Amino acid sequence: MIKTVRMQGQGLNYLRDIWGLLLDMRWRWMMLAFSASFLAHWLLFAVFWYLLAEMNGDLKLDHDSPPENHTICVKYITSFTAAFSFSLETQLTIGYGTMFPSGDCPSAIALLAVQMLLGLMLEAFITGVFVAKIARPKNRSPSIRFSRLAVVGNAEGKPCFLFQVANTRSSPLTMVRVSGILYQERSDGNIQQTNVEFSLDSQANGVECPFFSFPLTYSHSLCSGSPLAVLLQREMLPSCSHVELVVCLSATQESSGEICQCRTSYLPNEVLQGHQFAPCLTRRPEGGYRICMESFGRPLPELPQPSQRQSYKTDLEVCANGQRADTFQICETGLVE
Repeated sequence: MIKTVRMQGQGLNYLRDIWGLLLDMRWRWMMLAFSASFLAHWLLFAVFWYLLAEMNGDLKLDHDSPPENHTICVKYITSFTAAFSFSLETQLTIGYGTMFPSGDCPSAIALLAVQMLLGLMLEAFITGVFVAKIARPKNRSPSIRFSRLAVVGNAEGKPCFLFQVANTRSSPLTMVRVSGILYQERSDGNIQQTNVEFSLDSQANGVECPFFSFPLTYSHSLCSGSPLAVLLQREMLPSCSHVELVVCLSATQESSGEICQCRTSYLPNEVLQGHQFAPCLTRRPEGGYRICMESFGRPLPELPQPSQRQSYKTDLEVCANGQRADTFQICETGLVE
């Protein structure tokens, strides 16, 4: 969780991007904000309608039998409650009943046009936010799963840092890219950030995966100078030091073309050395592939790798049919632990 403190002009930055602020709000706060905005709009124009009736002298008149030389702007607005009811009817266009504006009062017609114009703008803005919040790519992120643990194992004969990621929905993602940042707390209290590149199988670093439907295994070669070396040396880290690897995945939704992102992190105690991941993708007898999510992200201890084979020669005396044969050399192969 990231929290920014002591930033000047933070409230002003929020007001400059109200659209983004509403999209980032939780649903309960957004519903509260929308309800409050409609209520404030109705109350504001209720005040305007009440002031119009006050200035026109309509509040103290008998609207059933008004004077012949007097034009009532809005019929039966005799209190603030009636003004609020008329504002509500105007905004929601539910039809005028007892109260209705008079065509002979230009002030009422002008105020009616202003309220309808601002009301339509407010409704269009709120409808757009609702549609954008429902269809935003962030809702696709929970269907992308990372392996809970990372492992260090041999891949193609060299030690590698490995983790898995899976798409749990049937709709594929395209143009998948994975990157990482290693956060390490130094002795002076500052946080050092180091970029970490990951590759898919034997592809070059930074290459996008064009199709993401099957579980993928990403790796980082632990060569000399790798920034992940400090993540693997848990026993050498001070107890107060903090090291965390943050992995971010970005992909494009095939159906909409929008980009979705999700991320996870790995701490030193979440990295198992000398392990590999259990296979979770198999071929079906009738054709096609089968994904076993029970095996996804499950680490398995690696089998001990045999060390180099050593060949040596031994002089042996061989007897055949009771007769001594010439001495010759036999090449034997043994395993050295």
